[in-house]
Amino acid sequence: MSLFGRLKYRKPYVPVHKRQRIEQAQNRTPSARLHDSEFVGNLHHDLGIFEDILGGNADLLIRRFQIQIHKRKIHCGLVYMDGSSSKEELNQILRALMLDIDISTHTKNSLEEIVVDQCLPYVDVDMKYSVMEAANWLLSGNSLLFLDGVVKCIGLSTQAFKERSVTQPETEQVIQGSREGFIESIGTNISLMRKRMRTSNMHVELTQIGEQTATNVVYCYVEGIANEDLVREVRGRLERVETDALYGAGYLEQFIEDNHYSPFPQIQNTERPDKAVAAMLEGRVVILVDGTPFALIVPAVFSQFYQTTEDYDTRFLMASMIRGIRLVALIFSLIFPSLYVSLISFNPEMIPTKFAVAVAGGRAGVPFPAIAEIFGLELIMEILREATIRLPQQIGGALSIVGVLVIGQAAVQAGFVSPITVVIVALTTIGSFATPAYNAAIALRMLRFPLMILAGMFGLYGVMVGLILIANHLNSLESFGVPYLSPVVPGDRYGLRDTIVRMPVWSMKRRPKQLRTNNPQRVRTGEDTKGPKGRPLSETTGVRRSRGGSARETQKD
Repeated sequence: MSLFGRLKYRKPYVPVHKRQRIEQAQNRTPSARLHDSEFVGNLHHDLGIFEDILGGNADLLIRRFQIQIHKRKIHCGLVYMDGSSSKEELNQILRALMLDIDISTHTKNSLEEIVVDQCLPYVDVDMKYSVMEAANWLLSGNSLLFLDGVVKCIGLSTQAFKERSVTQPETEQVIQGSREGFIESIGTNISLMRKRMRTSNMHVELTQIGEQTATNVVYCYVEGIANEDLVREVRGRLERVETDALYGAGYLEQFIEDNHYSPFPQIQNTERPDKAVAAMLEGRVVILVDGTPFALIVPAVFSQFYQTTEDYDTRFLMASMIRGIRLVALIFSLIFPSLYVSLISFNPEMIPTKFAVAVAGGRAGVPFPAIAEIFGLELIMEILREATIRLPQQIGGALSIVGVLVIGQAAVQAGFVSPITVVIVALTTIGSFATPAYNAAIALRMLRFPLMILAGMFGLYGVMVGLILIANHLNSLESFGVPYLSPVVPGDRYGLRDTIVRMPVWSMKRRPKQLRTNNPQRVRTGEDTKGPKGRPLSETTGVRRSRGGSARETQKD
């Protein structure tokens, strides 16, 4: 073939962007086809939309049948997902529809109104006017009822996803307090909070995130207490999340947090409904994600991560003492290994002579410097901790005993590490376990390693520089516009009553100032509560003074 001939029969050139557009049009997704489809009122056509687009799914079932309305037969279709809808409820619907329907008292009503009013004894029945809306309802585990001649369908709430029962929270157990924890069902989680807050001011707003998963996300707040700007900011951040899938609360947290590169969590998560309710009553916003037994609390400050709900269920003296012990454990978990390295390697003159001699005797024969010794042992402890979490509970306990006791003892006897190093690492590990928030404990564990490196290079100066950098970083953090170190920096005298120590509940009259709530007053009966209580079991019981000043006996029931 000549050159002219080849040019003559060559395919026309199509730009790349046009080719991509054509390919996208040819490979249209089911969602796009559902979005472009419309109901026309013909049963065969309307059911055909779902058969053509979703018919490839093995769990899509369509039941065709007839109902009789005053000697008139109507063709119907019931569409549902096998396993996601309740078969018992579907059988009840079909049984009610099979009866002869009397329309003598509903002559002016439309066909679908007669069916809804007389045949569907269900609370949650909703009309679906668009195909996309009906498909979302169907894929949520509900069912659709089509009537021939009706240009819409009836949505029936027959969702029957399996869910576990409400159990005790696994990560936030308390001795004195509620035993109920969140589960994976978002509806059950909302009801657990409603049970504790019977007020019409509690507001629950729903949104969906994830183009493919369409995960339900709700954010809850108390209207009249939560700041409107905070609610608006939470709503805006959730609306700006664009992703294919939303796997859980932790996945969502990474989209909406302020500083993505900080090791410190800026959003608190909890699996306790009482803690979520208390946060809302302080003016915070609680976010629930369907499929996750954790709630997100925003904004969060640093002091929240070493507090528990049990602090408020016990008397303030005991609660303050336990909170102080928790703070000491937190400091242990952060700086204890670096202090040990700096004192042993650079400043041994700062420790008592007898203790220094004992440490030197224990380290005799150890071939590694202190920094390498403790760094390696900390690394092994982190590996053991991670392995214990991943293994089944029965095996995990045995592995931790073997790892800590057997390997530690063998390492000391072999001369790889000194006994004092094992003690330091054990105290550090126990201190990290005392931190109530798991994500905050991970941040401290992670910062422990750079502090140890600084201690090994520069001694106490390095530790101080590291602590100053951490404090400076904490001071620069914000969570939804709230300073992370508040109420310490900036100071708030009412907020300081619930930080390092926990003052009596009747003295904490105001909500946290940094949240700028619309109703700052929290306790209004503090003066009456502090006042004299009387002696109800004393000898003067039953004696009441008259207005004239004379005493007279009163009859008790």
